[in-house]
Amino acid sequence: MKLNLLSCSAQRPDRRAIANCIVEISSNIDGSLSNELTDILLEGDAVDIELNDKNTGSALRALRKLSIDYEIIE
Repeated sequence: MKLNLLSCSAQRPDRRAIANCIVEISSNIDGSLSNELTDILLEGDAVDIELNDKNTGSALRALRKLSIDYEIIE
């Protein structure tokens, strides 16, 4: 499944938690790339990631918990 991470609406976003979440839920992103993607997301630009199919429900819950707005692409 592919997601488009649109924005983070948290008052004080936790960069480390967001980066760790991206690494855990994505199928092909490592730590350094997740840090770059987190910076891009927090600057206000959208980020595309591909999820592991086995944990889609828990991944979406983790994103909502971090106040990350997303849309499902496929």
